[in-house]
Amino acid sequence: MKKATLLILLLLAAVTAFAGEVVKRGAPIASDARAIPFAEVLAQPDQYTKTPVVIEGLVEAACTNKGCWMQVVPEAGKSGMRVTFKDYAFFVPKDSKGMAAKMEGVVTVKTLSKEDAEHLEGEGAKLNRNADGTAREISFVATGVELKK
Repeated sequence: MKKATLLILLLLAAVTAFAGEVVKRGAPIASDARAIPFAEVLAQPDQYTKTPVVIEGLVEAACTNKGCWMQVVPEAGKSGMRVTFKDYAFFVPKDSKGMAAKMEGVVTVKTLSKEDAEHLEGEGAKLNRNADGTAREISFVATGVELKK
C-alpha cells in the first residue's frame, strides 16, 4: 500500500511539474508586438492582414496528420479560425487540443475551393461551408506560437 501511495505521489508531482510547460514553435513572439483581442480580429479581419499582431486563444483542434495547422477559438464553444505556419516552417504537437495558444502573425481572408474545404475537414478542421461547397475562411498565418497546458 505504501509503494502504491508513493507511486501516485510521484506521478502527481511529475504531472504538476510539467503543467506550466510552454511549447514554443517558430520565431519568438516579439515583446513589443501589438496584442489584439481575438473577437476584434474576427469582427474586422481585413484590418489585420498586413501588420503582424499577437492574439491569444484556446486550441480546439490540430491537424491529425502532422500538426501543420490548428483551430483556435477565443474561448470554448465560440467560433474561431484555422492557424497555419509561415512557409510551412514548423508544426505543433498533434495532441495540442485544449492548450492555451499565443500567436504572432497576420490574418488572411480567402475562399477555399470545395476540394480544399473537403481536404481540411477530413483532417479535422471546422469550416462554414457555402451552398456550393466552398468556404470563406478567415485564418491566421503565424510566425511564432507558444502553447501552454
